[in-house]
Amino acid sequence: MATTTALPRKKIQSRNKVSQDIPDIPQRTRELFLYAISLFSLLTGFFFNSPKEILDGLLRIQLSPSVLLSDFMEIGNIGAAFVNSALMMLLYTRVAKRSGTLVSGPLMASLLTIGGFAFFGKNLYNSIPIVTGVFLHAKYRREPFGKFILPAFFGTAVGPIVSQISFGFVLPHTGSMILGIAAGLFAGFILPPLASQFIRFHQGYSLYNMGFTGGIVGMLFMSIMRAFALENNREVLLLKESSSYLMAYLLLLFSGMVLFGVSHDRNWPKRLLHLFKKPGQLVSDFTASDGFSVTVLNMGLLGFLSLGYLYLAGGTLNGPVFGGIFTVVGFGAFGKHVKNVIPVMAGVYLSNFVFHWEVSSISSLLAALFATNLAPIAGAYGILPGLLAGFIHMAVVMNVGDLHGGMNLYNNGFSGGFVAAILVPILDALNINKYTWEEDL
Repeated sequence: MATTTALPRKKIQSRNKVSQDIPDIPQRTRELFLYAISLFSLLTGFFFNSPKEILDGLLRIQLSPSVLLSDFMEIGNIGAAFVNSALMMLLYTRVAKRSGTLVSGPLMASLLTIGGFAFFGKNLYNSIPIVTGVFLHAKYRREPFGKFILPAFFGTAVGPIVSQISFGFVLPHTGSMILGIAAGLFAGFILPPLASQFIRFHQGYSLYNMGFTGGIVGMLFMSIMRAFALENNREVLLLKESSSYLMAYLLLLFSGMVLFGVSHDRNWPKRLLHLFKKPGQLVSDFTASDGFSVTVLNMGLLGFLSLGYLYLAGGTLNGPVFGGIFTVVGFGAFGKHVKNVIPVMAGVYLSNFVFHWEVSSISSLLAALFATNLAPIAGAYGILPGLLAGFIHMAVVMNVGDLHGGMNLYNNGFSGGFVAAILVPILDALNINKYTWEEDL
């Protein structure tokens, strides 16, 4: 994930009273917050299934081709999916700490995205080669791995490249696993320079920059595979019977976030309103500009908003929907807030009454959740452009998946990159007023 120029921290503090006296939440507390989410998921897993069932389910998850859409709650079981998510978050939180990376908004977004997609596509087997490939890139450049931690973590979007080559084709298992891991290492190695270039394509108005990058890399690998007459079996596997306890888990998680934010910052109403004024364009670290406590509060509110949309649309909870909600919540630390995501969600919702998709279908639900990667358009240009972005995204996302054959888990990020690249120049050319939050500082 590339970075863009941001205002100096001291300059923000000196000009903005709201940003002064932000409660100092120590790094240790921030780390414990991430560990707490992981442990909550781990314990929840054992509530659903026995240890033996979870181990058997985890094995099935690791051996799955993992292309879109592969619901690990169905492939393994609900408990195994929760444990897979917990193990992924625990591992990569530890990796971030060992690399010397501080807990910031971008890191929180990357870890919750990993935790969310560990319900439908990411696992230890297919993520480690990608992260290792980025690590090798850092070593080749003779730079600290911590500098590339975001491309490494977000880059696990192309994990299906590893799993599909290893287990998805009719190839000898030993040879295919070696080939799959090698492909993952190569994909990870080339991700950082590509991500830093592609952010210019959409100018930071798509928050899922690695989704666009992953789409290009996935398209490259899929093209090579198709040249060898190898095609993915993109069977959609979804949880057949949902559980009310899944909703209970999310309600407890988001309630805890809201309570944490409110209890750790007495000025949370004023600071939250200040956060809502930001457009969210990359790179917007809300923990730096508005504090860790209010950021966590914003994340919790986004979680409740996501559940509200799910209820309105008549959808059900499963692995992919869990992943979508987790990602929305994670980016509540890195560009999204209630004010800038609602127009985009509304645009997707309204598009269902024009197009031929059902609002409660899995494709429509995921589009609504993940289309919020275009929230900066609503934040910067206003409600109507945000509605338009969501509307167009719904049409585009249904047509780009075949390009990468499910090799990129962030398909909506791939679509969002195109939508932002198309809309932003047009909005600028029409002199649509661009809102700059620096004016409020």
